[in-house]
Amino acid sequence: MRYMATTHRLAAALALAASAVVLGQGTAYADPEPAPAPGGNVVYTVTADGPGQVELYYLVNQPPNKAAYNADAYSYVQKVPVALAPGVPWTFTANLADPQWAILTVSSTTHGGQAAPNVSCDIAVDGHSVAHDQQPYNPRCQLANW
Repeated sequence: MRYMATTHRLAAALALAASAVVLGQGTAYADPEPAPAPGGNVVYTVTADGPGQVELYYLVNQPPNKAAYNADAYSYVQKVPVALAPGVPWTFTANLADPQWAILTVSSTTHGGQAAPNVSCDIAVDGHSVAHDQQPYNPRCQLANW
């Protein structure tokens, strides 16, 4: 009996040691988690409740820093005239390494005598709205770097 109990203990100890080695190696040699992809898909959107003429100013290329932007802003932004109509959104997609640089300003050029177009702007990053503004004429959407 004594021999059998010792054999069972030895077999159990070997099984435990073997499972520890197998499980330990799986964890020790696992590939590290991949780093999240830098940057984000930035979508600028402008809508209006009524017709109106606007100028849009938005970042399309990310500057390396604020000094570079200040030295030559038009290398990084786009400024375009747009005729807005109710129910017809204007959109633009940019891929910025750091979405915090995203900015979209709307300047209404609607002439006197016309009703306010009630313009909305929105910035979405990777499908999530992160900045929104609605004003009768001149909304502004921006993230942290401004």
